[in-house]
Amino acid sequence: MKLIVGLGNPGKKYELNRHNVGFLAVDYLIDVFNASKINSSFKGELFKFKDYLFLKPTTFMNLSGESVVLVKNYYKIDNEDIIVIHDDIDLKLGALKFKRGGSSGGHNGLKSIDKHIGNDYYRVRVGVGRPEKKEDVVNYVLNDFSENEFECIKSLFPKIEKAVQDIKNAPSRYSQKEC
Repeated sequence: MKLIVGLGNPGKKYELNRHNVGFLAVDYLIDVFNASKINSSFKGELFKFKDYLFLKPTTFMNLSGESVVLVKNYYKIDNEDIIVIHDDIDLKLGALKFKRGGSSGGHNGLKSIDKHIGNDYYRVRVGVGRPEKKEDVVNYVLNDFSENEFECIKSLFPKIEKAVQDIKNAPSRYSQKEC
């Protein structure tokens, strides 16, 4: 069983924020796989298709690990079968990077997951770009994508789908030039 976690914040207000790119990617995967919602008490929305579970924690970003550990323990999922999709301001808009383990890079959602299950899981880092001024990071990630940025991000979802299906053989990096 594979657990695919999309990081984001619940609620309409955050729906198209840069910080919610993980939720957006998981929504795409749920549609592609035609996954069914599971009635759960895992502090998140959980969907299933064959050997795939798709999770959108409803704990808000900074507490995502609380939801992940509940699903991991209930379904007895090894960390090597967990893939977390999240925004990354250190990557240019439209870049993807796939890796296993490593630091949180200051990302509070990853910090929470690391605290609950350790850091030896796969990550799909989705580049959302960086604001011009360092002090604007919080406002930047909590603001919506522009229409052009959103089109760029949506074009990455099929590549994320392929990586999710075979993360161990995915290239370590993908850059999209037209974004």
